[in-house]
Amino acid sequence: MEPVSKGTNHRGALSRQQTGAEQELRARRYLERAGLKWVAANVRFRGGELDLIMRDGDCWVFVEVRYRRDARYGGALASVTRRKQQKLLRAAALWLMSRGGSFDTVNCRFDIIAITGEQLEWLPDAFNADV
Repeated sequence: MEPVSKGTNHRGALSRQQTGAEQELRARRYLERAGLKWVAANVRFRGGELDLIMRDGDCWVFVEVRYRRDARYGGALASVTRRKQQKLLRAAALWLMSRGGSFDTVNCRFDIIAITGEQLEWLPDAFNADV
């Protein structure tokens, strides 16, 4: 993952992309401290993006990182809708296929790191391919 730029927009605040990159790096470091191994970040496929790909032993972990400044509109976790989950599943299936695997042949899970304000919440195995 690239270092996070400290550039600002014209009002002196970090841009949405910079804030997102900063929060993804925060999530990655949190998961690494929890024992997961980083593999890749911001892997894009048509129709979806995988924020973080990690390893937890023999398990591939696809991590969706969501950030909201506050809980005014339901917080970060509420933003991971069924549609978003389906996009993540498709992207993960494509990523696994590119490595000769599938949901049927590889041990994997989908985690969410929800950051609302300064509060970080980790939901391991938040949803699965049966969504």
